[in-house]
Amino acid sequence: MDILTFVHAVFLGVLEGLTEFLPVSSTGHLILFVDLLGFRGPPGRVFEVAIQFGAILAICWVYRAKLLRVMAGLLARDADSLRFTAAVLLAFIPAVVIGMLLHSFIKEVLFSPWVVAVSLIVGGVAIMFIERNRPPPIYDVIERIPLAVPLIIGLAQTLAMIPGVSRAGATIMSALLLRVERRTATEFSFFLSIPTMLGAAVYDLYKNRATLTFDGAAVIAVGFIFAFIAAMLVVRWVIAFISRHGFEPFGWYRIAVGSIMIAVLLAR
Repeated sequence: MDILTFVHAVFLGVLEGLTEFLPVSSTGHLILFVDLLGFRGPPGRVFEVAIQFGAILAICWVYRAKLLRVMAGLLARDADSLRFTAAVLLAFIPAVVIGMLLHSFIKEVLFSPWVVAVSLIVGGVAIMFIERNRPPPIYDVIERIPLAVPLIIGLAQTLAMIPGVSRAGATIMSALLLRVERRTATEFSFFLSIPTMLGAAVYDLYKNRATLTFDGAAVIAVGFIFAFIAAMLVVRWVIAFISRHGFEPFGWYRIAVGSIMIAVLLAR
């Protein structure tokens, strides 16, 4: 592969890391920029799937102390660790069921720049509406959230199977509507991303196993490393940002990017 492919891999890896945990849709951004750049990575969108492992590793590293405490607590049958794990697993289940049922339809029909552009705009409007009309929060600790709440958040997460909707946006906004405090909603979205992204990435690679080769390993490795670095920076920054500014700036960003993309697509 030529040097330009590696430059594109660096850019796309950084893009994945920067957008994965923000309510702006990492999948949507990758679809748009892979199309705009004319990126030719490994077949079957394996590159786009594989670099997600970099973002997963970043969230695991940043929250390693919390995750290790939960693991130790599970062994000791600690009540808080059991409730935390139950909340994450309950929120994860809808994505497993819907994802396996609709995987082929989503990949073949919905992975389109037009779908992404429209979803970005609609999602941006939804974020701004929810931020301005959300009810007062009453839950500020994940372990104290009633178990019906994460299940509903998990159902909302399935909307993110539409490219451009944003997994982080769907989970965080639904949590806000369910009266979860901003920081807690964001951190729960981070923790939920671990099984969700890992499961989706492994399932995608399994479905594309016939196309897997070592030919694009170097390009994937570059994307993985830069996705990890960028995600590390975003995860550390985003909590402080949303505590000061909320999510409305991301709504404006989505509307702007979606509008620009529609203009570009119409001009082709």
